[in-house]
Amino acid sequence: MKTLRSHFRTATLALCAAGLFASQATAMPVIAPDQSSPIVLAASDCYAIGQQVAEQNGGTLAKASQSTRGGQPVCVIVVLVPGKDGQRPRRSEIVVPQN
Repeated sequence: MKTLRSHFRTATLALCAAGLFASQATAMPVIAPDQSSPIVLAASDCYAIGQQVAEQNGGTLAKASQSTRGGQPVCVIVVLVPGKDGQRPRRSEIVVPQN
């Protein structure tokens, strides 16, 4: 009886694996997606710009967000610059063009 149960378990696992592979094969797209409209990741661009600005100012990046000012896309960067003589860090907000 133990052998029959073992064979049944093995067969069930094999069928499940075969079903998983078959479902993955049918889930693949038949036609390649259209690349005419690329996706622009503004948040990651602002984050990268923010890290550069923080490094230039000798501080740490606290926040990087996208905004529009005067009809132009900009990144609003918040940098925490260490205070002098052990004082609290200063919060510095810098607006950088996204381009």
